[in-house]
Amino acid sequence: MTDAVATVDLATFRRNVETLVAIAAPSEVMLAVKADAYGHGMLPMSLAALEAGATALAVLEVGAGLELRAAGVTVPLFAWLHGSSTDFRAAAESRIDVGISAVWQLEAIAESGAATPARVHLKIDTGLSRNGASAEDWPELVSTALHLQSQGFLEVYGAWSHLADASAADDEIALAKFVVAVEVATALGARFEKLHLAASSAGIRLPAARFDYVRFGIAAFGISPFDDVDAHGLGLQAPMTLSAPVVEIATLAAGHSTLGGLDVSLPEPATLALVAIGYGDGVQASAADRAEVLVGGSRRRIVALGVDRMLVDADDLAIAPGDRVVLFGSAERGEPTAEEWAAHADSIGDEIVASVAPRVPRVYTG
Repeated sequence: MTDAVATVDLATFRRNVETLVAIAAPSEVMLAVKADAYGHGMLPMSLAALEAGATALAVLEVGAGLELRAAGVTVPLFAWLHGSSTDFRAAAESRIDVGISAVWQLEAIAESGAATPARVHLKIDTGLSRNGASAEDWPELVSTALHLQSQGFLEVYGAWSHLADASAADDEIALAKFVVAVEVATALGARFEKLHLAASSAGIRLPAARFDYVRFGIAAFGISPFDDVDAHGLGLQAPMTLSAPVVEIATLAAGHSTLGGLDVSLPEPATLALVAIGYGDGVQASAADRAEVLVGGSRRRIVALGVDRMLVDADDLAIAPGDRVVLFGSAERGEPTAEEWAAHADSIGDEIVASVAPRVPRVYTG
């Protein structure tokens, strides 16, 4: 390996999923593989999740679901982010369940000309305000769906929502809103086969929110959804390790110097390693002045960051060109983690792993 590589350990990922499946039982796990499985690779992570006990997969867009179907994935698929160009006909005919938040989406399904009824999950907004029908609009959404079901255009299959995960108290309030919405829909004649509300946070800490499916997402990828405990504390490990090789080592004099096209001002002489990775590969520039990397068995600071190179403090290190530098990986191996990078970037771990650029090869082990 001569360039930056994101190594993904499928065995670690499967263990994470197995852990979450055990937590959720007897509820089923619908594993979220949105955003190319948070940058890990949608198809390999989907297959690994199913091997580990997940029984359904959640994507954002119908197009991603069609890719999985084309790859031979046959389990239930769920897509919920729709625009005016969403191909509801393809979704119905490929048996991709769709999350529905508005009447216009139901009308688009009816007008799609699909040869088979679409299977829909109606969404109530319980406080996140990221699509979903308001409590005022919910009866109309349910009634319209039931009318179109009677005409053979669709099947009302599920009800669902997203939790805001702002606090435990907020989640309890949202859970109560969801229960009321289901009762309202039932009174209107809906008969739901599947209910789902919890994602990673509530799936772990709010058993009452698990219902039929738990939509575990980032937790399966070794990143905690909580502020008070990291993934290691939850018994989860990061499957992705982002690393890059040292390409040059140089001792520079105090003052202004340039190495590998990167400018640096040094208060005293220093030995620096030039590493083949930069912000063009997804390294968070906002975190670079605080984050550390692991090189030569030691954590070291980043001195400068460019589009495809970085400089790292290498004083007193016995390293050579070709040695690997780990930006983030596993806490169990003493490596910096994506969660640490997120703290330095004032962000979340989801962004750190999902931002790894497509040009960085994903290499699968385990």
